[in-house]
Formats: sequence, C-alpha cells, structure tokens
Amino acid sequence: METDETDHVLPFQLQFDKPVASQVKIAEWNPEKDLLAMVTEDSKILLHRFNWQRLWTISPGRNITSLCWRPDGKAIAVGLEDGTISLHDVENGKLLRSLKSHTVAVVCLNWEEEGQLIRDDSKTSSSYEDRTSRFFPPAPRVPRMPGVVSGDTSFMEDSEDSYGELSNSSYQRFNILCSGDKDGSICFSIFGIFPIGKINIHRFSVPTPFMDKQTPRQISNSSIYKVSLSKDLCRLIVMCSGELNENTESRESQMVGQGMHSLVLDTSIFSKRKSELHQLAQQASNIEDLTEVIRASLSVMCKQWSDAMRTFHEKFDSLSTLIIDHALDSSPQEEFLSLLGGARTSSAVHQFLVNSLGEVGVKRVLKVICGTAKELQRIVLDHLQPAAEIIGFRMGELRGLSRWRARYHGIGLDEMLINNATEKSGMILVQIERFMRVLSTVEQQFSNFFNWLLKCIKLLMQEPSDQLLPYNSELVVIFLKFLYDQDPVKQLLEVDHDIEVDLETMQRVKELVQFGGFSDCDYLQRTLAKEFQQMEDSFKEAFLMPFTTVSRKMLYEDLLALFPLPSSSTSASVSMAIPMSISSYEDASHAVSSHQTCQHSFVDYVCFQVPDEPFSDIANCIGIMRGFAHDLSSSKNGCTSLEAVLLYVPAGYECVDLSLYKSNCLVVKWGICVI
Repeated sequence: METDETDHVLPFQLQFDKPVASQVKIAEWNPEKDLLAMVTEDSKILLHRFNWQRLWTISPGRNITSLCWRPDGKAIAVGLEDGTISLHDVENGKLLRSLKSHTVAVVCLNWEEEGQLIRDDSKTSSSYEDRTSRFFPPAPRVPRMPGVVSGDTSFMEDSEDSYGELSNSSYQRFNILCSGDKDGSICFSIFGIFPIGKINIHRFSVPTPFMDKQTPRQISNSSIYKVSLSKDLCRLIVMCSGELNENTESRESQMVGQGMHSLVLDTSIFSKRKSELHQLAQQASNIEDLTEVIRASLSVMCKQWSDAMRTFHEKFDSLSTLIIDHALDSSPQEEFLSLLGGARTSSAVHQFLVNSLGEVGVKRVLKVICGTAKELQRIVLDHLQPAAEIIGFRMGELRGLSRWRARYHGIGLDEMLINNATEKSGMILVQIERFMRVLSTVEQQFSNFFNWLLKCIKLLMQEPSDQLLPYNSELVVIFLKFLYDQDPVKQLLEVDHDIEVDLETMQRVKELVQFGGFSDCDYLQRTLAKEFQQMEDSFKEAFLMPFTTVSRKMLYEDLLALFPLPSSSTSASVSMAIPMSISSYEDASHAVSSHQTCQHSFVDYVCFQVPDEPFSDIANCIGIMRGFAHDLSSSKNGCTSLEAVLLYVPAGYECVDLSLYKSNCLVVKWGICVI
C-alpha cells in the first residue's frame, strides 16, 4: 500500500565516479566541512572536497593503519604501523604534532569532545583562562638551522597558527583522543597532544553482572578493532577479539573460546575532572612545546659554534705543522707570546702570518667567529630565553594548582614534584644568563686577538696600520693561555662535561643557596645542556604522576561476548573483515539536568555483522545492541536495559560496511553475491 511518504522519497543519485591511482582502504568524512580524507594502499592521504577537488596529498613514509578527524574538523589524526600518531592541519596537511604512544600498529582512533563548554555558567564547571598571554608575547618557535629551506623540518611554518590552536585551548571544548593498538593497549590524549592515560584490556579481570558475580572474566591474546568514547566522556566501548577466560574460585583459568567481545570501561574521571584536566593539559602541553624550542635551540647553537671553531682550527692548525717543519721546540702559544713580547719573529710564524693566513684569512675567520657569536646571542634572545621564561611562569601556575590538594591531588598533580620542576625551570634561566656572559667574553677575546694579528701582519709586510682597531695586550695573553686550545662555549653546550669550581666559591654558593631556600648547590658545576637535561627529566617525572593516576582510575565495568570466531582462521584476519560500528546518541527518554549523573544522558548503539561460519542457522545477519553501557547501575541490581535485534540481509546481498545514522536509521553498504 502506497503512502504519501512514498511519493517524497528521493532515490540516491551518483554524483561522481572518479578513479584513484591506488585502492582506497580508509575513508573518513570531515565532521564540519564537505571534505573527504582517504588513505590509499600505498599509504598516501588524499583530501578532497565533495566536488572531487583535491586539496592536498601527503605521504608519511610509513604504513597508515587508522584515521580520524578532530571533532571541529580542523585537524586529522593518523595512526601508523610503528605505533606513532601524527596530527595534520586540515588546511595544508602540515605535520602539527607527532606522538609515540604505542609500540605496535595503531589500529583504531576515536576523537570525542564533551557536550558542554569548559567556560559555562554551571556550578560543576569552573571558568579557566590561560593568563600567559597577559604577561608574555607569543611563544617563540623552533629556530631554523641555517641553510634549511621551508618544509625540510617536521615543524610547521612560522606564519601558521594551527599548531597554536592545538595547545592554546582555553576556549576549546574539552576533547579526548583515544587510540587502540593490535596488542590490546588503549591510550588517551587530551586535545590529542597531552598523554593522560594508558590501559591494556587483557591485564584486568572484569566482573560480569549478567553472570555469577564470583566468576570474573578476562581476555587474553586480545586485539582491539574499535573504540568509541561516549559523548559525555563517561564510558568507553571497546570492540575486541581474543580468548575469553573465566577465573574460578580455585584460581584456575578456564578457556571459554576465541571470539569477538564488547567491553565497557568507566572513564568518568574525564567528565568529573574535566576542568582540572583541562588546566593541566593546557599548561603541560605548552611546557612540552617550549621544551622542544629549547632543545632545538641548543642543537642549532652547538652546530653553528662547532662549524665556526672548525674554521678557526683549520687555519691555525697549520702553524703547528710549520713549527715542526722548522724544527722549533715550542708551541703556537709560545711563538705568539714571543711575538707579543717584541722578540724577533721566527720563520714559522712569519710564514704563517704572511703566506698561510694573511690579512684576508684573518678577516674571514674573524667574521665567521664573531658572526656566529652574534647569531647565538640572537637565538638566545629570540628563542631560548623567552621559552625558558614562559616555562617558568607556567610552572608557577602549576605550582599554585598543585597546592589545591582537594581538587588536583585526585588527578595526580603532586606538589613536591611540581616544586622540584619549578626550581629546575628557574635554574635554566640562571644558566642562560651565565652562557650569555661567557659567550660575550669569548667574542671579545677573539676580536681582540684578531685585531692584534692584523697589526702584526701589517708590520711584517711593512704596511701602514694606523686605521686598524686598537687591541689590549693583556687580553691577548689571556686568550693564548685559556682560549687558544680550549672552548668554554662548546663546553657549556655539552651534556657530558663538568665545570671545575674552586672550594671557596662552592662554599659561598652553598651559603647563598641555603639562604634563598633552594636545595640546589651544584649548579655551577653543570653546563647549560646538562641543566636542560635535568629540567626535562623533572618535567617528565612530574607529568608522569597524573598519567599514572588517571590510568588507575579508568576501570573495567562490563564485558559481553558477541559471537565466536571461526577456529580455522586467526581472529585478526576474520575480525578485520567484519563490518562494525559504535555510536552514541542523547537519550531523549531520559532527559537529565545539570546536577544529575552523566551516565544516564547518552545511549550507545553497537552494530556488527554476524559471521556465517559459527551460525549456519542465522547466516547473513546484522546484530544491533542498544544500551550496553547506558545503565550499568540497573545491571548491578539484577536487571538490564540492554536491547538487541537481528536484521536479516536479503538473499543475494552481502553487508560490506554499516553505520548508524541519528539513532533510528542504519546505513548499510551492500555487495551483490555472484553464484
């Protein structure tokens, strides 16, 4: 019987049928724009508009195993076979961030944001503003190595602002990036950039409310294939395969069988502590970015200064060869001191200054060394020092938060560890000031020494030297004694070097340090690079505590065996071919107010194709579960709100892919079976 609705149904129309050079294995629509990201078999990512206009193509150089969009559609997360997760800008595909969260292939990604803004009027959410921009200019970027052209590094262009949007997230909706690997590990990152937790599904026993409460279950040899965080961030549903064991009272494990299972994890800490986690992630992620600026700055400075000193030694090492050739029993320093004292110039020094080095050679080496010293000073002033200053401010903010134990102790923000990291961030500023003083002194010493050499060359060549810059003889003596064959600048840029400090100075430092209330008395013996290493280690230790604390508070709540897998095939090969999807929608029948718990506001839907081999009597069916994680409290009371249905696929068709649309419509991609 036909109805009025039948007349208004529009048939599907083919919009485009475009060829792609390589077969597409993953495709994801942008949640906010008409953009389609596709991954091809040759591990390239293609971004197209709906009209098939290609915006960009990138190739990470490694096998791509998963893909998902950030909820606002401004960035895309890519999971790689080596366990790396890379974030790319939607505008141009530039790499924004790379995280090594896993050790094996990242097989699934899910990026979910909470339903309420962090800055709202509810009493359960506190307002938070990142105050750093009030007191500091924009954070410095990583300095570029001279000679490196745009696009040669893994960092984005200076003119781009997308990277800042990832970490400067005061007004972002709180969101979590979940990633699962083939070994059963699930990692969680706030805003996709700050790791906040990690669990492994086969390391925990799960009590099963639908069965004997004394018989917990455990999954071994598990592999994850789908993860989905609920809209309220309170529950995580995991689709995985593995061997399901039942641990009996005799503590012996009974093998139940290989199959596909659905797990529910309690992740309500993300919802209950979203304001505290937001502030921690905001500060910590920016600190990590600035730490990378310092590391890159030190690397660039070390490389540039080493190149400059190599130029100096390439010219002046020939003097040692000339001294040996002329059978002189002296050193280059002694020959120069003799020349400075007014003695007769030896033939080796004369040949070196007039023929080997010359006026042009002196000016060239002087330009290289002094130019490099000025470039190092610029890097310090434009990159290194501003980064260290902002780090100190942000650590001060975290130090204040850590003292609010009632709120921040629950997420692992340890006051003692934060205090230690704050002190280390202050010591790096002291070391930077020390480095600048040493660099300025060395530059002055080199300049004075070369001015004296120019004077000597003019005199040896009997040319007028009135227009040359004056020099200080005492500084020449100091240079020859302490700087000619030593390099204090390079020493400060090395980690494995200890600076000698006399006992009297150390005693005075200890008195001043103790008077100031600090505990570090040995900073004078450390180099700038060593100080940075210790600061970085203190940050890792301080931020590991929230990571560990949050990981422990994510608990397993329920497990449901869906169907067995064929024993003749491996679970990995079979389950990867099974279409499945997990969706979460607001439950209209259970409207909630802001003061009620978060677990009743959203309902989950799990859809999957039932494989034919284990169930010959119900072949070619699609299973749909509703409310598996929706109301676990009722399950604990002996009842359940779980609902399930089976849909029979018409004869001659085969389900290729499926997805739920707005909780009341199942979209199925069919394939025609040819007999």
